[in-house]
Amino acid sequence: MAHGKSKTTILKFDSEEDVAVALAKYTADLSEKYIREKGSISVVLSGGSLIDTMRKLVESPYKESVDWSKWLIFWVDERVVPLTSDDSNYKLAYDGFLSKVPIPSSNIYAINDKLSPEGAANDYEARLKHLVESKIIPLSNASGFPKFDLMLLGMGPDGHVASLFPNRPQRYEKKRWVTFITDSPKPPPPRITFTFPVINSSSDIAMVVTGAELADTVNIALGDGLPPDSIPLPSMEVSPEGELKWFLDKDAASKLK
Repeated sequence: MAHGKSKTTILKFDSEEDVAVALAKYTADLSEKYIREKGSISVVLSGGSLIDTMRKLVESPYKESVDWSKWLIFWVDERVVPLTSDDSNYKLAYDGFLSKVPIPSSNIYAINDKLSPEGAANDYEARLKHLVESKIIPLSNASGFPKFDLMLLGMGPDGHVASLFPNRPQRYEKKRWVTFITDSPKPPPPRITFTFPVINSSSDIAMVVTGAELADTVNIALGDGLPPDSIPLPSMEVSPEGELKWFLDKDAASKLK
């Protein structure tokens, strides 16, 4: 199924457990590929249920076989709360994933949680620019925005990805790499987020969506499309330069024909 400029594959699995197994193999295979080709892999994480669905990566055989020392970790969005808060995507990832694999702490790029939302967004963008100048993260030849290897994204029931919500202006930002939101419709309200130009400059994106509560939204994004006169879902704008793979369990895919 072609979608935008990227190659899109829709993978349906019988259960969330099967999604977790497949996601671990997919991620480990890409890790091996990118480390072989360029010496590292940049992985961008989101929040929500994604970290739990990544759980197989911290088990055998991947815990031992993946070269964790070559991973660089970023967040597609983050809540502007202390990194120790239960609302923090960093804490979620640390507790469920990062604390269980030997990724060097210097390779983990959390936000500065002491700043305002605007300050945290500016700081994160400045750090990305420094990594580009240092030749650690390349720029996309096509877009001129930073090109990450792999983004692991989820989707909300309203179709939001990262902290790009249907009825908020941040989804239309075209110049910034990182922007901020102070009135997220989903709590907590202050957040920073990558913009669509950065998301869509990625080489590979996995959209990991499980659960029956997302079935209608999946069907809009991948099946029947939008009702007349409604605005497109942010998830429908995800279109990486390389390949987009949707990982769906049967509950999330249940409305697809």
